[in-house]
Amino acid sequence: MLSEYHQMKIFTGTANPNLAKEIADFLGVSLGGVRISRFANGEIYVRFEETVRGVDVFVIQPFSNPVNETLMELLIMVDALKRASAGRITAVIPFYAYARQEKKTAPREPITARMVADILSTVGVNRIVTMDLHTPAIQGFFNIPVDHLTALPKLSQYIKEKNLKNGVVIAPDAGSVKKAEKLADYLHLPLGVMYKRRPAFNVAEMSFFIGDVKGKSPIIIDDMIDTAGSLVQVIDALEEREAKEIHILATHGIFSPPALERLNRPNIKELVVCNTLPVSEDVSFPKLKVLSIASLLGDAIRRIHQNVSVSALFD
Repeated sequence: MLSEYHQMKIFTGTANPNLAKEIADFLGVSLGGVRISRFANGEIYVRFEETVRGVDVFVIQPFSNPVNETLMELLIMVDALKRASAGRITAVIPFYAYARQEKKTAPREPITARMVADILSTVGVNRIVTMDLHTPAIQGFFNIPVDHLTALPKLSQYIKEKNLKNGVVIAPDAGSVKKAEKLADYLHLPLGVMYKRRPAFNVAEMSFFIGDVKGKSPIIIDDMIDTAGSLVQVIDALEEREAKEIHILATHGIFSPPALERLNRPNIKELVVCNTLPVSEDVSFPKLKVLSIASLLGDAIRRIHQNVSVSALFD
């Protein structure tokens, strides 16, 4: 099916230009020219250096650290595109920040995930492409189309090729059970589930565990790794139950300090994440493996431009 837009262009903010370059290379196009700079007081300046009138524009910008700056940068880019008469503006946000604030758990709290969705729609975004939201229900916060992709097939295939003996898939909390079930079914492995409560931000306490890991190789699957505080609780519980080498899979490697220091443990065999967020070149962690999701995002972008099914990618 032909697109209603005569041309497609891809631009990137400063959050993860390496991923954007990989996506452009996969699609056989060049990244569009855009100038992004800061004033002395930190204000962001954006100017697109080529015409976008009537163009199907894709802006690649995960909300990486510093989150508020990368979010604001995307908003300013979208405003500039809208004022330049872009045909359609799709925000490709591989990592959607503020997703952990998707509901009120105490009085007088914000629902920031909804607020960010409202801001993106209001500024002029016509469509969203994102990956492995912390809570899939966040899709419902938008009144514009959302393509919610998942890195689970790529992570699953990677770990399947390891051909682990005595493996067991571990859901580190109740929210990750469905994802863990899919991985366990794909690998034909048993499932273990841990339950935890959060007495404070970035603090988790394990309450109880279901499953058998004694003498087995656990495969922990989660959507993100931030400070790794809750992950360490899971690892401690597994070691107490005499588990063997541990494999950790996650889509988003945020790695706020002291995450990598916490995960530098002899029982951890490998830590696997995707490049939704940039991994600093200064990171020295031999057990870290970064998988590229550029082809998946590139396929989604091409399908959106051509008005064909995106969900078919996961059939």
